[in-house]
Amino acid sequence: MQLRSQETAVIRPIKPPFDHDHVLSLSHLDTDRNLLVTLRYLRIYPSTPHQQSDPFHVITAALSAALLHYYPLAGTLRRRHSDSRLELHCRAGDGLPVIGAVACCPLSAVDTEADSSFAELLVPDPDPEEDPIRPMILQVTRFSCGGFVLGTAAHHAICDGFGATLFFNAVAELARGSGEIGIKPVWDRSALLGPRNPPRIEYPIGELLSLDKDFSPYTSSGKRVVKECLNVEEEWLDRVKGLLYKQSGLKFTTFEALGAIIWSTRIKAEKVPANEKVTFAYSMSIRNIVNPSLPAGYWGNSCVPMFVHLTAEQPIWKIAAAIKTSKQHATGEYVASYVDFQELHYGEGISGGRRVSGFTDWRHLGHSTVDFGWGGPTAVVPLSARLLGSVEPCFFLPGKEGRVKVLLHLEESLVLPFRGEMDKLINLISNGLLSAI
Repeated sequence: MQLRSQETAVIRPIKPPFDHDHVLSLSHLDTDRNLLVTLRYLRIYPSTPHQQSDPFHVITAALSAALLHYYPLAGTLRRRHSDSRLELHCRAGDGLPVIGAVACCPLSAVDTEADSSFAELLVPDPDPEEDPIRPMILQVTRFSCGGFVLGTAAHHAICDGFGATLFFNAVAELARGSGEIGIKPVWDRSALLGPRNPPRIEYPIGELLSLDKDFSPYTSSGKRVVKECLNVEEEWLDRVKGLLYKQSGLKFTTFEALGAIIWSTRIKAEKVPANEKVTFAYSMSIRNIVNPSLPAGYWGNSCVPMFVHLTAEQPIWKIAAAIKTSKQHATGEYVASYVDFQELHYGEGISGGRRVSGFTDWRHLGHSTVDFGWGGPTAVVPLSARLLGSVEPCFFLPGKEGRVKVLLHLEESLVLPFRGEMDKLINLISNGLLSAI
């Protein structure tokens, strides 16, 4: 399958949003070196009976109006000479590139649950070495059935999933005919999430992080990484949670229980030595943890990474318990110390370590609310394989009713061992063999 045509338009704000060129500072969460990646993902919109307008024209017109408020997305990210941190340069006449494409096949021909070279064509793929960096590039691909896909390539330094959804909801509001956006964006990044004066480490954050100038968390091993998709029945998960409760006396969330299962299974598939240290990394929202709370319109990175360090050989309930316990450490002081640690040690190569598994939960980010006038997307599909210092991240996604969709990345040689370990686990749970899990 190929795209029949492609053209790029540079969409500028509907009127000049400022009267002089300027530079905007990012927060220390935005410039975390583990977030210096581009997130690429699809929103899939099937055809609807009342869809008569061209989605490319509808979205780009609304985008032009939204950029009046979100004009930093039309700027460029550049590194400061003093400390190599990224900052946002805004110049008159800048715009956001949007690729328009047409596919000569129906939307049903796109398999989003498997590795697909065609799906890769539906999302811009900017050069990671580009200088300056475009904060965001979009692509609207129309299919022969009338459906379309909105592909997004957003640099993580400009926003996280929540911030991106605020922006896309603003575009969608305008596309549906609203004259105003409901939530006005707030920048103030270095003021709201900047270091204290003087910076100080009152939470022992250094015990969770590694310092290594010569280590890049996203250096490729040269081994092919592929996607593995699981559709997990919530009824089965409830049974698992019940078994884990009998072992631990603790009630676990879906993220804690399923995250522990996936992580344990991956470790066994990889045959990691029992005493080797491994790391479970995930993001936790700080919007209501910091004091004062972040404004509703704050669209910068508003999560901190949390780390669970364990030796490889652990029962699943202990892993789930460690994840649960780690959440209790996400306090205002944890956030402030994390930011201050970034201030004091940025140039020393901060990372979560060398064997990190990154987990992220996209089920509650509001992706389904992005409705340009024909209904929300039926699916959101991440294509990125770099996140939270991991080159094999795991995404929890909205699934069909009664299911949780899990999209994980594995080295190709680990796929069959992973499936074999999952089958063993399912059999043990079916037989109620608590001590074995």
